[in-house]
Amino acid sequence: MEKKKYIALGLMSGTSMDGVDASIISSTDGIQYDEEFNGYFEYDKNLYKRLTNLRGKISVSKDLKKLSKELKLLEKEITIFHAKVVNDVGHSVFQTNIPKPEIIGFHGQTIFHNPEEKISVQLGDGKLLSQLTKKTVVYDFRKNDLKNGGQGAPLAPIFHQSIKNKINRGVELPVIFINIGGISNATCFYNHQESQTKMFAGDIGPGNCLIDDWIRKNSKKKYDKDGSIARSGKINHLILNQALDNFQFLTKGSLDIKDFDISFIKGLSIEDGASTLTNFTAELIAGGLRDLLNRNKQDWKIFPEIIICGGGRKNKYLMEFLTQKLDFKNFFTIDEYNIDGDFIESQAFAYLAIRSFLKLPISFPETTGCINPCTGGIIIKNF
Repeated sequence: MEKKKYIALGLMSGTSMDGVDASIISSTDGIQYDEEFNGYFEYDKNLYKRLTNLRGKISVSKDLKKLSKELKLLEKEITIFHAKVVNDVGHSVFQTNIPKPEIIGFHGQTIFHNPEEKISVQLGDGKLLSQLTKKTVVYDFRKNDLKNGGQGAPLAPIFHQSIKNKINRGVELPVIFINIGGISNATCFYNHQESQTKMFAGDIGPGNCLIDDWIRKNSKKKYDKDGSIARSGKINHLILNQALDNFQFLTKGSLDIKDFDISFIKGLSIEDGASTLTNFTAELIAGGLRDLLNRNKQDWKIFPEIIICGGGRKNKYLMEFLTQKLDFKNFFTIDEYNIDGDFIESQAFAYLAIRSFLKLPISFPETTGCINPCTGGIIIKNF
């Protein structure tokens, strides 16, 4: 008997807050998957500005209550935007061989994340999205992990494992996947007893968030394309070394952009600030990775291969620093394995939606620190 094929549309808006990545994947078992469609849908300038301004007002959990009315209004607007994305995707795949999604993995827009308080807020109304799209929606992926003693992140490692299996012929163990989004996280795979593959994961430092913040505050641009602004400046080594000396690697697990700030480069030109901050980011990613490996009693030198995912892989200046600081001979982007690195996270949440629907775990003690492997995602059919 032929197994049922589950089709899911993953919707992901990251810390850049500039738009929504949308991906359709298919899977029969929630383990292996096939990529079907990818697309990007940009927020309009007003929505982008309101989102970034509102996030800037939220420093502690008490701010969520103070700003509850504004958050509620913005959540509804974001949800309606995502419903339009679902509709636009439907038009894009109409009269094609691309399968139509029956499940939506709705990540929403992260506005606050504090695992110590067991709070992770993603703006997005799953019930409203289900009502508007007439589809089953899986959302609020992090809450169950937090309830079970986890950090609520990273959630992508189980998807990284599926990617590893898909490109297995071209990847030798041990291997590390580094995702450089707003925050950087790593998933490490290695051989255990009797050739069994083991994994562990964790957040390892900032990704694009500090550089993006600096560029937004000092120009009309949203990010430093290719790292060109940073490349045109000069590193202020005195400020950089002081910042690194004063910084202690955060070993609490899951990180938020509020765990970092850029005040130490105040007063520098936009170019010199970007250059100094890009080097600082690379230092923290490299140091955070070594810290993660040390905590898991693994020698970083045994990992000969790193695969880079996320928007940070496009920042050529950042990548040059990172390759120097990690000193790996085999340093690849995920695109070199014929996988579009721009849509790893949206594909991941489509994948996690299918796993949630099948009641399969999406987080593990070795990835988020939860007590036992646990499922995640609230499943709603509101039509």
